[in-house]
Amino acid sequence: MSLKKINTVLAAAFILFILWFGMEFILSPETTAPGFGLPSWPSGDGDGFLIVKGIRDVVLALVLAILLVTGHRRALGWVLLVEALAAYGDMATVLAHHGSAATALGVHGLTATLMVVNGLLMMRETRKAAAAPATPAPQPA
Repeated sequence: MSLKKINTVLAAAFILFILWFGMEFILSPETTAPGFGLPSWPSGDGDGFLIVKGIRDVVLALVLAILLVTGHRRALGWVLLVEALAAYGDMATVLAHHGSAATALGVHGLTATLMVVNGLLMMRETRKAAAAPATPAPQPA
């Protein structure tokens, strides 16, 4: 299997996973929140923040999907690297608030690290195209 196919499958899997997880937080925050790894449920109107998290995830997935579908593979690699920071941030949040270390590391940390690997592989795949000199446009005669 070629590097391009592997990268495409990995990116598509991330898109679907992030989209699914985001939609779960939007449609059913009360049943999805415990899987995030935090030790307690938000009080008062705090569940609105869970929907905000879901919207964030849906937007992150859509950005990746647009880049994949339009063939902007090098930009997709960069965005995977940057978006991994959101998952690392989720990991740090769970750990800082005395949540489940297993969930923090096994879900958020692993997801972020795999996104970094996919981003770096995407950068490797597109390295030659980015390094190639631009060909000048033909000049009118």
